[in-house]
Amino acid sequence: MFLILVLVAFSAFGQVADLVIENATVYTVDQTKPGAKSLAIKDGKFLAVGGDMKKHIGPKTQRIDAHGAAIIPGLIDAHVHLRGLGDLLETFDMRFTKTKEEVAQQVKQAAAKLPAGEWVRGRNWDQTNWGGEFPNADDISKVVNDRPVYLTRVDGHAGWANRRALELAGVSKATPDPPGGQIVRDKDGNPTGVFVDAAQGLVTRKIPDLSFEQVKRRLKLAAEASVKLGLTSVHDAGIGTPERDAYRELIRENALPLRVYAMIGGTGSLWQEYAKSGPEIGDHLTVRSVKLYADGALGSRGAALWQPYSDDKSTNGLLVTTQETLEDQIAEVAAKQFQVCTHAIGDRANRIVLDSYAKVLAGKNDRRFRVEHAQVISLPDFQRFKDFDIIPSMQATHATSDMRWAAQRLGPDRMAGAYAWRRFLKMGIKIANGSDFPVEDPNPLWGFYATFTRQDHNGEPKGGWIPEEALTRAEALESFTLTPARAAFEENQKGSITVGKLADFLILDRDIMTIAPKDVLGTKIRATYVGGKRVYALN
Repeated sequence: MFLILVLVAFSAFGQVADLVIENATVYTVDQTKPGAKSLAIKDGKFLAVGGDMKKHIGPKTQRIDAHGAAIIPGLIDAHVHLRGLGDLLETFDMRFTKTKEEVAQQVKQAAAKLPAGEWVRGRNWDQTNWGGEFPNADDISKVVNDRPVYLTRVDGHAGWANRRALELAGVSKATPDPPGGQIVRDKDGNPTGVFVDAAQGLVTRKIPDLSFEQVKRRLKLAAEASVKLGLTSVHDAGIGTPERDAYRELIRENALPLRVYAMIGGTGSLWQEYAKSGPEIGDHLTVRSVKLYADGALGSRGAALWQPYSDDKSTNGLLVTTQETLEDQIAEVAAKQFQVCTHAIGDRANRIVLDSYAKVLAGKNDRRFRVEHAQVISLPDFQRFKDFDIIPSMQATHATSDMRWAAQRLGPDRMAGAYAWRRFLKMGIKIANGSDFPVEDPNPLWGFYATFTRQDHNGEPKGGWIPEEALTRAEALESFTLTPARAAFEENQKGSITVGKLADFLILDRDIMTIAPKDVLGTKIRATYVGGKRVYALN
């Protein structure tokens, strides 16, 4: 009886919190309680949301007066390449470089800082910045030819080499295109220095691997940059053994500030290890999915379409994996009860992936297979996402980056099913949003802005690009929180500010749900909390 009375009293007066935040504007992304003014956190989880906090305050409770600041759940990016961001942070970025000559000068400057003979690496060149013509090896070789140079296109699906790199790779006129790849050639059949999709391996296999310490350092750099931008979880789309091992070591050292849901990159040795051991599920690292590839990217005309590109009738893109092989891979992964996440951008690639998924999914299910990007869909195929509970994992800023040239690539008929977020939502299919960084900028608030405006940072085009496909702000916030959590089987642990869930949340310097759209772009993260602990604070 005494114990019962103690328990009743304990329940009545509430548990003492580690942290209480009051006088806030809380957007919970929880339909049962959409807003609140206060929070209590204990042992890394939300103890109370809203209501009187007095019963949760003890002598050791930290108290914060938010002075009306907006608080939202920690943002989750459903498709990133964390090591790619780390690589970019330690090399150089050509995202806003407008001419080939400017790129050449960046290469020259980078080469001057490296030991003799070391490869020069950089990322994010985009030929659409200078009129659409692919570059040439000589554009770089005229300034740097004493060492190999390899530069990755913004989408990661093409690369640009100088003459020295071609020599080291042994690539010549006689070198055939590999399956799923293209060596771009001049009118005489000579390699120009640009390699699309699988053809990149002809050169990249010659680039020395990073050491384990380099991989670990770059992952840490990228994770630290991510939490400053408000990301508390990311879905790392395609890791290998070095990345997995580096994550584990960073966790042991308490040096990984965010949570990682990692997709195994393909069905190689790392997959074979997990196929035997089963999933790895933890607070900061979960491995229970496999990333596969169907096609390339739209910007490099590698996305597989049913009909030729409207602006280049000589090609309809590339299948980087044959349909037969892809079906075998999907069946193999599905048989082990792992989630399948497949890159598909073009309408042909999406159909092939949906067909392959249908062979192992029996109608309604809870397997949560994903299509990464789902960028161009034939209109009849939208229903198949619904029929088999397939998650479209899409990236809002792809639309606002691609809108300059997407209609030229696709033509009006295919545009009806391209970047079609609202079409999915109208069918009850929620989108797991993300950035695909470093393909796009990692700032999730920029993605949030793109989702509800469908405009660039100059507010163009007026009214938004294909504005009928925009989401509301509330829908946009859910697409960066609760839906990505569900896409990782984690909606009961994170994605909303709900009692019992992990206390991953952000304090913002502006209210992104009410301010003018353009002001969202300049919003800063005042503090990022993961598991109730502050992992970043604005100085």
